Parts: sequence; C-alpha cells; structure tokens
Amino acid sequence: MKIQTNYSNIWKIAYPIILGSIAQNIIALTDTAFLGHLSETALGAAAIATIFYFAVIMLGWGFGLGVQIVIARRYGEGNYKLVGKTFDHAFYFLVALSILLLGFMEILSPPILKTIVKSDAIFQASNEYISVRAWGILFACINLLFRAFYIGIAKTKIISWSTAFMAIINIFFDYTLIFGELGMPEMGIKGAALASVIAEASVLVFFIVYTLRKTPIDKYNLFAFSYIDKDLYCRLLKVSFPMMIQNFLSLSCWFIFFLLVEKMGERELAISNIIRSIYVLIMVPVWAFASAANTLVSQVIGEGHVKEVLPVIYRTVKLSFVCVLVLVGISMINPELVISIYTEEAGLIADTKPVLYVIFGAALLFPIGITLFQGVSGTGNTFHAMLLEILVLTFYLVGVYMLIQVFRLPISGVWISEYFYAGFLALASWLYLRFVNWKESKI
Repeated sequence: MKIQTNYSNIWKIAYPIILGSIAQNIIALTDTAFLGHLSETALGAAAIATIFYFAVIMLGWGFGLGVQIVIARRYGEGNYKLVGKTFDHAFYFLVALSILLLGFMEILSPPILKTIVKSDAIFQASNEYISVRAWGILFACINLLFRAFYIGIAKTKIISWSTAFMAIINIFFDYTLIFGELGMPEMGIKGAALASVIAEASVLVFFIVYTLRKTPIDKYNLFAFSYIDKDLYCRLLKVSFPMMIQNFLSLSCWFIFFLLVEKMGERELAISNIIRSIYVLIMVPVWAFASAANTLVSQVIGEGHVKEVLPVIYRTVKLSFVCVLVLVGISMINPELVISIYTEEAGLIADTKPVLYVIFGAALLFPIGITLFQGVSGTGNTFHAMLLEILVLTFYLVGVYMLIQVFRLPISGVWISEYFYAGFLALASWLYLRFVNWKESKI
C-alpha cells in the first residue's frame, strides 16, 4: 500500500490533531482565564509553574516523538507486528521515566524555584501548583505513548476525540475547584493543578478503552508485553534520546525566558502569560501539520520513496502557513476582545496589545521553521536534529539576554526574540535537508 502524500491526505492526518490541539489549548486558555480572574499573582505563577512542568515532561514527549518516528517507519515497511512490540517496549520505559520525573518534581522543584524566582508571592503560588500538578506525570507519559502510536499509524481522529474529552473534564473541575462551586472545596491555584491531573487520568482511561474496543490489537500485536528485546531498545533510544534532550532544552529555554521576564516585574510576567496562551493557540496548526510531516516523511522512507520527502514537507508548509495566516487575520480584527478573555483590567489589556502585534509576525515564520525541522526529525537523523536545535537555541538565548539585560527593552521588544528562533530554525533545517545526505538513515 503506497502512502499518499498529496494535500488531501496531509490534511486528513493533520486536521484531527488540529481539533485535538484546539481542545488542548482550550484547557490552557481556561486555566489562564480562570486564574487571571483569581489574581495577577496566580496568573504569573501559573506561567512559571506550567512551563517548569512541561520542561520536565518534555523528556517523555521527546521519547514519544522518537517512538512515533519508529512506529511510522515500521508501518511504512508493512511490519505491523513490530509496531506493537515497539509500543510495549516504550511502555516499559515511560512507566519508569514517569516515576523518576514525579520524584524529581516533588523533591527538587521547591529548592529550584526558590533559587530562581525573584518574587516570594510567585514562588509560593508556583510551588503550590507544582506540588499537585506533578502527579499528572504518571498519566501524561502513557498518554504520550498512545498519541505516538495513533499518529505513527496515521489514525489521528482519536487524538481529537480524546483531547476534547480531556478539555471537558478539565474545564468542569477548573471551575468547581478553583472557585469552590457545586459543593467542591475552594482551592485556588491548587484547584487548577488538580483539575489537570484528573483530566490526564481520565483521558488515559479513554485511550485504553478505545484501543481495546476499536483497534485491531492482533494486527499490531499490541499489549503482548514480550520479553525485553535489547536490540529494539537500542534502536528506540538511538532515535528517541536526542529528541528527549532536544525537547527538554527547547522548553527549558522558554522557561529561562519567563524567568528573565519575571525579573522585569509581575505585570510583565502576567502580560507574557496571556501572550503565551494566545500564541500557543495560534500555533495549533503548526504543530499539527508538523506531526503530519514527521509521520509521512518516516512512512515514505520506510516504503523506499525517498524522493517524496521534500515535496511532502513543502506541501505541508503551505497548508500550515495558510491556516496560521487565517488565525492571525481573525485575531487582528479585534485584539482587545481576544485579550479580554484573560483579564478585565483595562490597563493590562492596553499593555498586552503591542506584544500581541509583535507575535503575529513571528507566528507566520513558524510554519516554515517547525515543519522543516520536523521533516529533519522524520528522516530518523534525530541526533543531527538535536544539534540543529542546540545551535538555534544558543542564538535565541543570546538574543533574549541582549534584549532584556543589555538593551533593556520593554516587554513588547523582548518578544521580538521569537523571530530569532523561528528564522534560525527555518534556515538551519532547510540547509540540512538541501545539502546533507540524510537519505540512508536506518532506524
């Protein structure tokens, strides 16, 4: 069966991920909106704590992306039984990893945050959030594995269904636990964290039930839980470990960005958290199409159709760019209305608006940079992708430091750093795909 790489099939793979990502971002939006109405301190603390949490869980996310690439390659080869064996071996690893990450968060996050966060109020609120949110890692890591499996075999509708279910659960418990509605305890920022943990546990149950009822388990040899195959683990880690480091470093750099912003003041941090939520929402199509490109690149290489790699990447870039352009255009019609979702304070809305215009331009560069970069990862040369990411992140952090510490620009000027990241990533990835020999990669 030849994998279709036309616009229609790219959209077929990407749109359920887009729907799922929209639901995921509704979770982030409601968290930010509810906490914004709670207090400015809670809003700023949520930014620090959430990015800290995701920087840690990026180790699991990176492993999941590596598993996705391997599963897509086996699927492209028609080796379906090895798909399930790869899934089971990844499960062993992610269970152990989730326990280690939970221990790290519970034991080490308070002293780390105490050292790096300037505001005592922000530290206290961040620590309250993470003490509860950390338990979600146990469920989130396995959810990432199911996501990797379904994207790897290009059956992505389940991603949208599961994330929509997660959003409904999270919004309900956000409302009831943050403000103490419907007989629930009033927990404030801890309520937002607990709502997320409940949502992650619920969606894991959803994935398990769906897979047992709707997925041909025998075809893929899922849940066989065979003895550990050391050679398979070596191949998995060869692909996944660089992606674990790469994704961890990427989110860690954004965490550093927010720490530097926090030192500018609580107002600047609150503005940046609002911008982060809007920005991530605009970026939904980018990550969805990038996942589609990643999967299709690995699948067509598995089929032996290497010449299809660059065309499918370029088609995906075009689709992603058009979607982001539409979202930016809609947002520019009434930016005050968009910002008012998160806060009713007129001064905060006015201060946030210039930053919003800055990120609109940066958002149009990301469809190019992220899709090209995920194309590099899809070839299986994840070590080279990691090196590219480290190079780009170095330029990015230098730029952030210069804008904040040397030029001392206002918060709108600081967010210009996003142009550095997107531009350098696009250039480095294009040069790699154009001039480096990646066609013989084996995974």
